[in-house]
Amino acid sequence: MKISHLVLLTSITAMGFINASGQTADEIINKWTDAMGGKDKLSSIKTVYTEDELNIMNNPAPHKSYLLNGKGFKSETEFNGQKIIDCYLVDSGWSINPLAGVNTATKMPATQVKFGQVQLDATGTLCNYAAKGSKTILLGKENLNGATSYKLQLTTANAIEVNFFIDSATYYILKEVTKMNADGQDIEITTVYSDYKKTSDGFIMPFSQEITLPGITFTINSKKIDVNKEIDPAIFEKPGS
Repeated sequence: MKISHLVLLTSITAMGFINASGQTADEIINKWTDAMGGKDKLSSIKTVYTEDELNIMNNPAPHKSYLLNGKGFKSETEFNGQKIIDCYLVDSGWSINPLAGVNTATKMPATQVKFGQVQLDATGTLCNYAAKGSKTILLGKENLNGATSYKLQLTTANAIEVNFFIDSATYYILKEVTKMNADGQDIEITTVYSDYKKTSDGFIMPFSQEITLPGITFTINSKKIDVNKEIDPAIFEKPGS
């Protein structure tokens, strides 16, 4: 009898927890989509152009980025009088980094390309995730700097794992942790988003990001974000090719 009561009590407690947790991964993603303006609004993003200021070890660095949805992403950073360029395409990538002695456009390693190609998706990996071959699960709730957030885990078709922390009040993404294995080595990148604003085009965007890579943390504060500004595909072509 005591065992039966224990089983019943455990079942009731579990049911209460499930009801308290309330939502499924898809319901949370749908609310995030609505918070960002809706599926139609997100799907209308073709290009994104930004003008930013990076802060690397207390050193300011002007930065620009160009995104042509599904085709190319390019970032340009001015640092110590030198221009650092990273460019990702659908099947390749190239970079110029004079600070590392790379003064001409150089082909990126395949693993670096794989990691950077996540940035080619202007709508974000959560939008229409199933159609992109990804899977999601809800891992529960966590307190993130005083805000209760839902933790979602997304696994892309090419085995990149992304953990999203979504504010339970605003449904904005507060933090994103991306993980992958490259040549047997685990790599993790953490991005903390804040200062969400509506652009002049009516799109909701985070104007501040803190990015932690292996061995370094830097911030990006956007001064300008233009959505669907015309971008010439030629800017993504590797110089000299």
